[in-house]
Amino acid sequence: MLVLGLETSCDETGVALYDSERGLLADALFSQIDLHRAYGGVVPELASRDHVKRMLPLIRQVLADAGCVATEIDAIAYTAGPGLVGALLVGASCAQALAFAWGIPALGVHHMEGHLLAPMLEEQPPEFPFVALLVSGGHTQLVRVDGIGQYELLGETLDDAAGEAFDKTAKLMGLNYPGGPEIARLATQGVPGRFVFPRPMTDRPGLDFSFSGLKTFALNTWQQCQQAGDDGEQTRCDVSLAFQQAVVETLTIKCKRALKQTGLKRLVIAGGVSANKALRTSLEDMLASIKGNVYYARPQFCTDNGAMIAYAGCQRLAAGQQESLAISVQARWPMEQLAPL
Repeated sequence: MLVLGLETSCDETGVALYDSERGLLADALFSQIDLHRAYGGVVPELASRDHVKRMLPLIRQVLADAGCVATEIDAIAYTAGPGLVGALLVGASCAQALAFAWGIPALGVHHMEGHLLAPMLEEQPPEFPFVALLVSGGHTQLVRVDGIGQYELLGETLDDAAGEAFDKTAKLMGLNYPGGPEIARLATQGVPGRFVFPRPMTDRPGLDFSFSGLKTFALNTWQQCQQAGDDGEQTRCDVSLAFQQAVVETLTIKCKRALKQTGLKRLVIAGGVSANKALRTSLEDMLASIKGNVYYARPQFCTDNGAMIAYAGCQRLAAGQQESLAISVQARWPMEQLAPL
């Protein structure tokens, strides 16, 4: 089965072709970072308009790269949620229109299920069951995964997601958007131990997260430095390091608890923040200490992309899942509502 995948949940337009027998044939991505940087964050209306502009040229590019023609495509998978409604509607309407014109099915895919399954595109994919840490700008969740659609939510953030906290902390220090990569870059030059940030909600049982207090602690620390006239580049590096260490250690502690609670020794990390090198190193060390394994996608498939949507859609389409030609998207969509395969 040859599936065209379309991703338009936020500020990246992703297109890919996935074949159930040959694997990923081609993928292309256009990031809107430069478009939104002037505003310090994503502007939904601009995001939607840019998706309209990029979608068809990217589809043509992917077909050319794969050496395929439209008549060979068996189905289309698109992101139906969660995400920005306007952006989601671009991908959904394009998918349904092409599906109608080509006489093939189209299927809406859950954005976070796409992220969760992205490591399946690698040469050594994880086997079920495993614990998944979904960590991005909009989500921080721990999920037990027994199969596709078989998800048990173990814990989630009660306020800001980890990626959101990264971006907001970067913004308060005057760093460029997106802030997460900027903090990671500056952290490599930070002085360890100059600042020590709290590890939120690690002093109590449970698997939920909270990062809003950590963001406030960073704000207070930065304002104190500014009042003391010590707000130069090195201080930015030191604050970035302390903040990143706090987030990474908090995520690592919670992941270790989740593995112990479930009795599993396989961990998948997915979502944009899973590309953070410090987080990967910390989780690799933790899994090595308990003789377990950690899995993640290659960096370009950690952020939003069409390949993960094509793969997830292919699995559900191959299992017989179908939907009508109605265009329907969801800004919020709990993953536990998905049907198991």
